[in-house]
Amino acid sequence: MNTERSIYDVFGKAVLKWPDRPFLNVLPETAGIYGIGAGEITYKQAYAQIKDAVTSYNAAGLRAGDRVLVLMENRPAFFLHWIALNALGVVIVPINPDLQSSELEYIGWHAEPVLAVCIDARRPDLERAAQDSEQHFPVAVLGEELPVLNETCAKDDYVAKQGDPAAMLYTSGTTGSPKGCVLSNLYFLEAGHWYANAGGICSLSEDGERMITPLPIFHMNAMTYSAMAMIAVGGCLTVLDRFHPRSWWQNVRDANATCLHYLGVMPSILMSMPNAPEDKAHSARFGFGAGIDAKLHIPFEERFDIPLVEAWAMTETGAGSVIAANTEPRKRGMSCLGHPGPEMDVCIMGDDGTPIEGTEPGELLVRRKGSSPRAGFFSSYFKDEAATLEAWEGGWFHTGDIVRRDTDGDFFFVDRKKNVIRRSGENIAAVDVESVLMQHPDIEAVAVCPVPDPIRENEVFASIVWRKDKTQAQAEEIVRWGLERMAYYKVPGFISFSNALPLTSTQKIHRATLKQQALELLDNSMTFNTTHLKRRQLVS
Repeated sequence: MNTERSIYDVFGKAVLKWPDRPFLNVLPETAGIYGIGAGEITYKQAYAQIKDAVTSYNAAGLRAGDRVLVLMENRPAFFLHWIALNALGVVIVPINPDLQSSELEYIGWHAEPVLAVCIDARRPDLERAAQDSEQHFPVAVLGEELPVLNETCAKDDYVAKQGDPAAMLYTSGTTGSPKGCVLSNLYFLEAGHWYANAGGICSLSEDGERMITPLPIFHMNAMTYSAMAMIAVGGCLTVLDRFHPRSWWQNVRDANATCLHYLGVMPSILMSMPNAPEDKAHSARFGFGAGIDAKLHIPFEERFDIPLVEAWAMTETGAGSVIAANTEPRKRGMSCLGHPGPEMDVCIMGDDGTPIEGTEPGELLVRRKGSSPRAGFFSSYFKDEAATLEAWEGGWFHTGDIVRRDTDGDFFFVDRKKNVIRRSGENIAAVDVESVLMQHPDIEAVAVCPVPDPIRENEVFASIVWRKDKTQAQAEEIVRWGLERMAYYKVPGFISFSNALPLTSTQKIHRATLKQQALELLDNSMTFNTTHLKRRQLVS
């Protein structure tokens, strides 16, 4: 049972218990990329910086319930600003640095922020978003003086509650624009508590754990299962700017990591690299993540001498429902997620709305056992009560993931029911990509779906009705146009020029037929590979 009221509260207790232990660690490689100092910062030092930030935000006139956009890439300072904003009851809205103009404009409009804080290179983009969204929020650069939003400082009488919103993370909407997941203090407190007490292969101790992650800090994994876990046990978190395959194991060694987080794309890349004498020269006891290629699971563990614990969760579920294969037998090489914890209620629902008791696949429905079935879950979709109620139809959270259960009670991932493309750890809504591409003046119709990718799990395939020349050059022009308007990973890696799209009798895109056609069209002369253009967009 969590007794702390907020993230700031639990961090303060960690400072009292472990003041001189390192909280954050910046490796020289990351420091050089970002132009920041390398080395460790203790809990006590971090707390002093947080208190300074609290003073600045308070002087700017921020109030409990205000929302602040924060774009800091993967800089460790993000965590200090998050905790400082939490002390005032202000809701942080992390911004993916890969987002481009139309996406920033949408979030700027939908989130209704009072302020944006960002790195200097992205100030023009956020200022444009403030203007185009008609929200006209001020933009402050990290390290510079904050604008005054209110002439008087907030009163010191804010008392945090577990149910207060602490963050709002945008997830890919499957039927429209991205949804803002409102996440409470309790959401994060439960995550830290879950990891600290998970036991099994991914056991954490209070003896000085050191975790390393290359995952985006603007996603739930790094915020909940990395930062909150380390705070819960007095551990140290090393955050990389991103995953660097050639220096990964050296990073693990330099960080003295006892555990690491991964995405499925990472083992695939690491296994493709030449064997090296130092492959097993590390101190990491386990890796925690999801999505490893089943056929690589056993070979990876044998080559690098580290167990990889596959797990399932969503931004919406948080620690309210987690499935993790953290005890033996883990059934490696079978896409096994493990056994649901005792705190979970689970149901596998058939297409006919009848629960499946046997081993047939169906949609995974979850909730917390007891009188509070939503405990640990997201609070709501911001400004979208209808979508929140739909997600919780019948008192269960509908995950949109297809799973099966074996006779031992272990769960196995099968597919995604929702029209989401999973690429290198990013969830991409097909309708999100389609809505942007339809703004192109020469595109008459478009449909997007996933096609398999040996490294990234899936790639974005676009079938486009196009009346102009159907050439590689035209396909690349569409991609370059798209790169100016959406994150690089969303733009199509394959474009097929078609005369018509597969439609249902009600004139909707026939998604199943589209997926089958995409596989057949990959080698067609009217399908063009544009993956070479999909690179992270550098800001000058």
